[in-house]
Amino acid sequence: MFLGIDLGTSEVKLLLLDKGGSVVGQAGAALDLQRPQPLWSEQDPAAWWRATGTAVATLRERHAQAWPLVSAIGLSGQMHGAVLLGGGDEVLRPAILWNDGRSHAECAELEAAAPRLHDIAGNLAMPGFTAPKLLWVRRHEPEIFARVKTVLLPKDWLRLQLCGDKVSDPSDAAGTLWLDVARRDWSDELLAACGLTRAQMSRLVEASEPSGVLKPELARAWGLGPEVVIAGGAGDNAASAIGIGTVAPGDGFISLGTSGVLFVVNDRFAPNPASAVHAFCHALPQRWHQMSVMLSAASCLRWFCTLVGSDEATLLAELSPDDSAVIDLAPIFLPYLAGERTPHNDPFAPGVFFGLTPASNRAACTYAVLEGVAFGLADGLDALRAAGTEVSTLSLVGGGARSAYWAQLIADALGVDILVHAGSEAGGALGAARLAWLAAGGQVDAVCTRPAVAARHRPNPERHARLTPRLARFRDLYRRLRGA
Repeated sequence: MFLGIDLGTSEVKLLLLDKGGSVVGQAGAALDLQRPQPLWSEQDPAAWWRATGTAVATLRERHAQAWPLVSAIGLSGQMHGAVLLGGGDEVLRPAILWNDGRSHAECAELEAAAPRLHDIAGNLAMPGFTAPKLLWVRRHEPEIFARVKTVLLPKDWLRLQLCGDKVSDPSDAAGTLWLDVARRDWSDELLAACGLTRAQMSRLVEASEPSGVLKPELARAWGLGPEVVIAGGAGDNAASAIGIGTVAPGDGFISLGTSGVLFVVNDRFAPNPASAVHAFCHALPQRWHQMSVMLSAASCLRWFCTLVGSDEATLLAELSPDDSAVIDLAPIFLPYLAGERTPHNDPFAPGVFFGLTPASNRAACTYAVLEGVAFGLADGLDALRAAGTEVSTLSLVGGGARSAYWAQLIADALGVDILVHAGSEAGGALGAARLAWLAAGGQVDAVCTRPAVAARHRPNPERHARLTPRLARFRDLYRRLRGA
């Protein structure tokens, strides 16, 4: 039995996988996000550990017979977060998260201090990455920076609690801007540009390799055996790719979670930072990937639910496939509630409803939110195409994959087939469990299979033609507002 732990932004998710590759059970515990100042986004790592414990207790109770058979644990997690530890491994300040935009000025500082940044790290300096966050701490919280003994990524802080080891993997470390992505090793040159050294970084292992063993006292408390292996694990999107079987060059998927990600596998390091496309290590050796990222995706729908005092199911039920009247009433929605990465690299981009009239009802605005996210993904696909990547079919994973309406809208907007797989909402937790299986001796061909296709959404040419002028208005609106 294999356990996957996925540390997301809004929830810690656990998944139990048997040796036949079947999902035995899942559990989760919610997390809160703190935004104490504009552009800031933080969480207390202690809350991650409490949520993990809550989810463990739930999964253990629900599956009392399967739980003691867990032999390996895999980790997946939100990328780019900065967990700063002192000499006694104490947390020095709240973790600064991937969707934090405070370090925009430090990005320019890093680009100037590390002229070879794009060649080595394969990415533009953006506020979401880890390195600019440390430059911000050095400038604004120098007393904390002076005490930093170790910088950990979120899932790797969880690992420290699990086994006492400070370890990361190339897929997650590639999101720091301190990794030589082609060599899959830390870059002393990029670390030095931030006033850091290799000694303050984790040891690196591949995502599918063992990284340690569960602490004996924790194994006893959780009712597990004495030799539970902890896999290297992966960043959330690379782990989701493992979960959906996206492992061969050319394979791709869309993750419709808090953020929106379009992910395509490569057999080599293929950076194209000019298009704000990310080039990272994949969770398997000798594999890399290109990725476009929008910072707010399914979180836009959650925000709108709160705004209008409803829930997702109710709002989605108000829409129907024959939605001509709704589209005619719908405003244009820019989904930049937390700024944007691909293709704009603009931490100041705001969310916008444009074109509201007295006839703009709730259903029209719900549609606009879904459409705006689909258009953001279309921008990401265009950026990947500019980087030389072509796809005709993409899998859809994450919480947003539960909506057939949204999946079809994305197919129509992007002009590609969208596949929804059985259990695709499991995302990173399933990938983490599969990485645990690999670390325990499983073989890639047997472990990283594609789940059964539950639905195929083919683009509707008429709908695509109808969306095209709205997409042009969407893009023009951002261009006109950027200076404001």
